[in-house]
Amino acid sequence: MADAPKLTEQEIARDARWLVQACDPLAGLVRFVDMSPEDYRAASFLDDRLLQNVNSAHLVPLEVALCATQRVARDDVRWIFHIGHVGSTLIARLLGELDNVLSIREPRALRDLALLGREHWQALIDPVRKLYSRTFAPEEKALVKTTSFVSDLAAEWIGPKGRGLFLTVSPTSYIQTMLAGENSRRELSTLVPFRAQRMSERVPFQQVSPGDHPATLAAAAWACEMTALEQAAERLGGDQLMWTNFDVFLDQPETALRHIAGFLGFPASDQQLASVTTGPLMRRYSKALEYDYTPALRRKLLQEAAARYRTEIDQAMTWLDRAAATSPLLRRAIERSAA
Repeated sequence: MADAPKLTEQEIARDARWLVQACDPLAGLVRFVDMSPEDYRAASFLDDRLLQNVNSAHLVPLEVALCATQRVARDDVRWIFHIGHVGSTLIARLLGELDNVLSIREPRALRDLALLGREHWQALIDPVRKLYSRTFAPEEKALVKTTSFVSDLAAEWIGPKGRGLFLTVSPTSYIQTMLAGENSRRELSTLVPFRAQRMSERVPFQQVSPGDHPATLAAAAWACEMTALEQAAERLGGDQLMWTNFDVFLDQPETALRHIAGFLGFPASDQQLASVTTGPLMRRYSKALEYDYTPALRRKLLQEAAARYRTEIDQAMTWLDRAAATSPLLRRAIERSAA
């Protein structure tokens, strides 16, 4: 984090102009980045890739940031938690096109806190949630789309009065998705130790290594991320979360987006929903809008992966069933996806 001029409590608290982009409680610092509504709308990620094009970034002592939150009256941010590679960026972009929704996608600060022990993040959850509740106008509501491994703290981020969307797909669909791309297969191997550590208590039976077939690694990744959401669901009220299967969403996007927007408290007319779900966002790769990526192309890629790796996918599903024998959370996740 580079040094920068002082930013006052009043400026921080006023609106969403100063994004909480990074947080280092061990160093006692928070980085705020200057963002316009157009900047939020354009950015797929608010991690350090953002710093290449920012107007201004300020390092602020943690105690100043915490004092600023006492001036923030709102605590109504909505959330998207997900298992990765399930259209979360697309849905966050679609919701961000609705009137009075400020869509905030993958700020690094959430990841910073998720990687620390409870003694470091516990006291920061509530004030940081308030900072993400800031918008540019009183009638706006903020929506934060997280990185997948932040789901370990989903219940804490949603809090006792918040609401969140839990976005998933079936294990078979997830495995096919991960096998369909070279980068996603590489990611599976890289994240094996990290995911094994995260789910060690939730799924005692693991027995995977980076050298295993990507289909098995994908099954283990699905187990890790889904049990994180299931564990969060145990701690939240039933009216606080909505489960959505991305494949089902793609079958009827306008109807599905209407349900999601209604649940999160985002008013939207039928005309606006129709316009958003038939517009260009549904035909582009949401993390890089310069590339074509349609639901039809996605189905084609998944079908090709299913045919090419049929035996390996069957073996991965067997692994998943064996792992579920020792994990009630995983068994519940499998039953939920089947339903």
